[in-house]
Amino acid sequence: MPTRPLRTLVLTAALALAACGKAPPPAPPPPAVGFIVVKTEPVTLTTELPGRISALETSDVRPQVAGVVRERLFEEGSIVRAGQVLYVIDDAAYRATALNAQGQLASAQATIRSTALQSDRYRQLAAANAISKQDADNAAASAGQARAQVVAARGSLRSAEVNLGFTRVRAPISGRIGRSLVTPGALVATGQADPLATIQRLDTVYVDVSQSAAQLLDLKEALAGGGVSRQGPDSARVQLLLPNGKIYPIEGKLQFADVTVDQTTGSVTLRATFPNPGGMLLPGLFVRARIVEGVQAQGLLVPQAGVSRNERGQATALVLGPGDSVQLRIVTTRQTVGDKWLVTGGLKAGDRLVVEGLVGVMPGMKVTAHPAGAAPPRPAAAGQGPR
Repeated sequence: MPTRPLRTLVLTAALALAACGKAPPPAPPPPAVGFIVVKTEPVTLTTELPGRISALETSDVRPQVAGVVRERLFEEGSIVRAGQVLYVIDDAAYRATALNAQGQLASAQATIRSTALQSDRYRQLAAANAISKQDADNAAASAGQARAQVVAARGSLRSAEVNLGFTRVRAPISGRIGRSLVTPGALVATGQADPLATIQRLDTVYVDVSQSAAQLLDLKEALAGGGVSRQGPDSARVQLLLPNGKIYPIEGKLQFADVTVDQTTGSVTLRATFPNPGGMLLPGLFVRARIVEGVQAQGLLVPQAGVSRNERGQATALVLGPGDSVQLRIVTTRQTVGDKWLVTGGLKAGDRLVVEGLVGVMPGMKVTAHPAGAAPPRPAAAGQGPR
């Protein structure tokens, strides 16, 4: 008997009728997102640029006469003063030259008296027609030559004394002297390639940094348009970030920007000065300088979490439109300020920017919005939806 298939058919129909009688599952609640209200505020614009330290003054110590170094009178790495004797070059030959020049001067001075007296006598005799006028003129010329020889002898003596003084090699500037490149017994000469030592003034140092010409033009346009101001005591401040990641404790001051753009790099050199009382900043050290460029009075700062990039690399943001629907905006960012972006286009004051709950949220979706940082609203329990 076909009772078993009949029972199966009846059971299947009963189950189908029971399933048709159940209510459909409730729709999932809209996703909850957190937002902030974009507002304008004064923003201090800073730029972090790579730079290198150089000494305020640098001078190579070089010999101005040739000879053998007899003594070194300083300690390497010490502070020296301008005019301090650093090296002594053997001066025997220069003393002899000076004595010879003194003798030539004495001889010329002795000759000048006799020629002057002879010129006076010949002039008187020529007036009395006792001698020819030519003889008187010759005597006067001899007296003039004697005076010229005295001047030349004085110059030779002065030159010999100057060269004798150059045997004491002195510091041209005050500062810290480096290692000595010669030792006593070394032969030195004028015009040699290597200096004897180098002195650098390090109580204040320069920091030269490079800024792209495009950034400088943008800043000048903002200043001209009134959006950025450089008024106030903080407009020329510069902070220094050392290679170990620490900030140099003393702030520097921006001195000037170069008037020429480097043709190879397209950048402009900026120079700042920093006090260096402890000698921590050494010439040649690579650092990063944080320069305060100005203050933007109506700046828009938004959290970095609210800005992302699309497949084209454009900065995008999600904002809440009417009815809490999500809208996509293409925004323009200038730079980071702390943990926020400085936005210059695409957003305006009063926009509600989505910064929380962004996963799975797409443009056009309706969401449940709450201020960022606040607890999201609880979804309605099952069966408690609108009737």
